[in-house]
Amino acid sequence: MAKSVEDLLAEGVSGRHVLVRSDLNVPLDGTTVTDDGRVKASLPVLTKLAQAGAKVIVMAHLGRPKGKVDPQFSIAPAATRLSELADFSVIIAEDVVGQDAQSKAESLQDGEVLVLENVRFDARETSKDDAERGEFADELVKLTGENGAYVDDAFGAVHRKHASVYDVAKRLPSYLGDLVKTEVDVLAKTLNNPERPFVVIMGGAKVSDKLAVIDNLIGKADTILIGGGMGYTFAAAQGYKVGKSILESDQISTVKRYIEEAQSKGTELVTAVDVVCGDDFSNDAKFETRPIDDMEGGELGADADGLDIGPETRKLFAEKIKSAKTIFWNGPVGVAEFENTAHGTKAVAEAIVHSDAFSIIGGGDSAAAVRKLGYTDDQFGHISTGGGASLEYIEGKTLPGLDALGA
Repeated sequence: MAKSVEDLLAEGVSGRHVLVRSDLNVPLDGTTVTDDGRVKASLPVLTKLAQAGAKVIVMAHLGRPKGKVDPQFSIAPAATRLSELADFSVIIAEDVVGQDAQSKAESLQDGEVLVLENVRFDARETSKDDAERGEFADELVKLTGENGAYVDDAFGAVHRKHASVYDVAKRLPSYLGDLVKTEVDVLAKTLNNPERPFVVIMGGAKVSDKLAVIDNLIGKADTILIGGGMGYTFAAAQGYKVGKSILESDQISTVKRYIEEAQSKGTELVTAVDVVCGDDFSNDAKFETRPIDDMEGGELGADADGLDIGPETRKLFAEKIKSAKTIFWNGPVGVAEFENTAHGTKAVAEAIVHSDAFSIIGGGDSAAAVRKLGYTDDQFGHISTGGGASLEYIEGKTLPGLDALGA
């Protein structure tokens, strides 16, 4: 049974170095943080530890610097924003485990927080070689002295077998951060004991990215609504022509099998009955709404490119969502970055907001889409901080970071 931050605080942290894996992977415009949501989300655990007198050392990554020092991926802007929001003193190291980090870790005072430079500046962080990752983990652990502890508060990274996520957890007394614990509790309940009806909405461009999720949810969900680019592979599997829409022909046989399995296992699989087609992948395309069984009819003909679910499908999806008690949504159901093809995604978000269900937004593109459409996080039950991690959890995969913590 994994221990929590509360367990660590009960054991006592005053005067101890505590390594915390946080998620500070924020979007930047130059050196300006354009969305500080992850920084704000990291504050509660860091504040708890600092107020309890811990000497906190934060490990985090930003972007993909590919194992080399790259100033455009420096953690400094995120750390600076943390210092502006925090009630504790924030010190920023100029390297990861080098002289500056070592010196500042040694001189850290009770209640202060040291943010190390981007852990991905060191190629060993993401190495496939256990020995290389272990060597880096040893150097990170060394910063904590004789009585260190480790807290993982970065759910968005728990599906990675990285040094700061997996190997450090194997070397120190380890604890679940509040963000990780909340994610695990919410997703586990959703997967294993949802209040019913349990409705899943799956979107996004590629069906291959979501096949394992759909496979694991068939028989567990009462209803699965399929939209987005992946919907055209489902349409093709049902025998419909889909024009120039995104299509993964090599997945059609698998999708056919899932359609049959859903029927036999009591999961209702709902696909689009009409779609908004365009003659170009752009906001300025010539649009036409076509029934799915005659998508290549009308003026566009075989040039039709499905870009959004149509109005009848929006009504159908909204009816299913209205009846739900638990909702899990991952992936926009249309090209949400275009104003003219975001209507389906907006309709889904609107239906969820006005439903009585507990809703989980599966991070990533879905979260970005609802925020862009003007919805706030508190209008949904839970917005996951890790899209890839939440999907892999729902797939039923073992996540290295959680495995290392015993969660």
